[in-house]
Amino acid sequence: MNRSKADDRTRITVLVALAANLVIAVAKGVGGFLSGSPALLSEAAHSVADSVNEVFLLAALRRSHRPADSRHPFGYGKERYFWSLLAAVGIFTVGGCFSFFQGFEALSADDHESPEGYTVGLVVLAFALLAEGGSLVRALIQLRGEKGAARDPALRTVVAEDSTAVLGVVLAIAGMILHLITGNVVWEASASLAIGLLLVYVAFRLGKDARDRLIGESADPELRKGVRELLTAQPEIDNVAALFTMGLGLDSVMLAARVDLAPGIDSEEIERVSVRIKRSITRSWPEAEHVFLDITNAPPRGGV
Repeated sequence: MNRSKADDRTRITVLVALAANLVIAVAKGVGGFLSGSPALLSEAAHSVADSVNEVFLLAALRRSHRPADSRHPFGYGKERYFWSLLAAVGIFTVGGCFSFFQGFEALSADDHESPEGYTVGLVVLAFALLAEGGSLVRALIQLRGEKGAARDPALRTVVAEDSTAVLGVVLAIAGMILHLITGNVVWEASASLAIGLLLVYVAFRLGKDARDRLIGESADPELRKGVRELLTAQPEIDNVAALFTMGLGLDSVMLAARVDLAPGIDSEEIERVSVRIKRSITRSWPEAEHVFLDITNAPPRGGV
């Protein structure tokens, strides 16, 4: 599947997740205020954070397709990772920090919540579990059904958000039920703190991945190994002194190699050899959009 079609499917997946999170955020917020449940309010903040993040991901999908220009000669493929980093920050600040706040506030507050309000809250969470589960199933189907989909930061973020949302809802339900059974708010406060820890962990993992891509992560090891073997197999190449790669986007790689040619090759043949090698690389690895060869040790024919 080409990148445009894959991105269209990812865009639909993100829009489904956005619609689900907007509805769920409103429902959780209303239910949280009616019940006074800190766990439910934490989950409302979680859904708000996810909704904002989905907007970031939609921006990433649109902006990363802009063509290269004079200011960005290698294109805008890394836009995906920038917006994914913002999504990770959103999960941490809006979701994680607010969940911690709700948990600590619940531990220091009087416990006067009514069972009637909690019944509404549990109904809201049951609905949220179904909606989040449906969004997660769609994202997982796309993740497993498309080759290379796991490399897409937008799709990975949706999967991480929906997985965290499902687990967060389960924690909130457990905290509310135990609170009602025991009459001890510690259970629900603990659920809020657990949701906060979960969101902080997910934000850290997503942010770390985006950071690695933004600062210049090398290409897949198999690609590097294959290119080195191809270069070494060329009769005109005496030695591959260095090979550098960097991912520029999901399907774009920059490759630079420093090679020593066999002695006795004149300048015209060097040019033909370079063109042939570059074509061989791009034919075998279409994602290698930018290939640079630094040729050394190529004295003119008849030299020593």
